[in-house]
Amino acid sequence: MRNTVLSYLLLPLFASASFSLSAAPATETVTSPVPVVATQQTVARLDLNTADVLTLQSTLSGIGKTKAEAIVAYREEHGAFTTVDELLEIKGIGKALLDRNRDKLTVN
Repeated sequence: MRNTVLSYLLLPLFASASFSLSAAPATETVTSPVPVVATQQTVARLDLNTADVLTLQSTLSGIGKTKAEAIVAYREEHGAFTTVDELLEIKGIGKALLDRNRDKLTVN
């Protein structure tokens, strides 16, 4: 009798475990992230001596139409830029603005 009662108690336990395992969601395969290799890209720099107003305005951060026109006017009045730092001579262009755009500029 003890074996019968025990089998009646164990049978539902094993059956529910079996159903739980078969109903469990499939484990998702975890893939490791693909390592990203940083490559150094050559960024074309804007030449201050050849750029027009629209190019200066669209390429440089913080340079609107008025400042772009001032850059071109300064270049026409004083000749070609010899260094990027010469932009500091233009009214409205400070060190912070120059530093923000320095990596985009060149003088040829």
